[in-house]
Amino acid sequence: MIEWQRQAFKDMAVADLYQVLYHRQQVFVLEQNCLYPDIDNYDQDAHHVTAWVVKDGKRELAACLRVIAPGVKYTEMSLGRVLSTQAARGTGIGRQLLAQGIAYAEELYPGHACRIGAQQYLEQFYGSFGFKTVSEPYDEDGIMHVEMVR
Repeated sequence: MIEWQRQAFKDMAVADLYQVLYHRQQVFVLEQNCLYPDIDNYDQDAHHVTAWVVKDGKRELAACLRVIAPGVKYTEMSLGRVLSTQAARGTGIGRQLLAQGIAYAEELYPGHACRIGAQQYLEQFYGSFGFKTVSEPYDEDGIMHVEMVR
């Protein structure tokens, strides 16, 4: 069973936040061999979407992302730190997560465009949700990215 949560940073349980930060480090630092800080001082003012696998009374993070208000990182609102845990990959959780994130972002900031800095290999995935590429590819921390807007 998947349990979805949408919440502001200040409302996150410490144990939940710990799992989010742990998995972000696993994916963005270790798996992607990107030796740059994941914690960037945007989380505290962001809203977070998390998906939890609940089994035998235990909750394990399956996927997460953050929603940043317009004018904070970009002129538009933005989604970022999008990840599926290794255990959850291949289950469709990524598509569900992005749909949840877009819906939550639109509830929080109606009428605003949404910008993402997408890893270039995921351009088609984000495009399937209506994001359009608006930049040339660029290197961010050793990984090629493109800016996309919806």
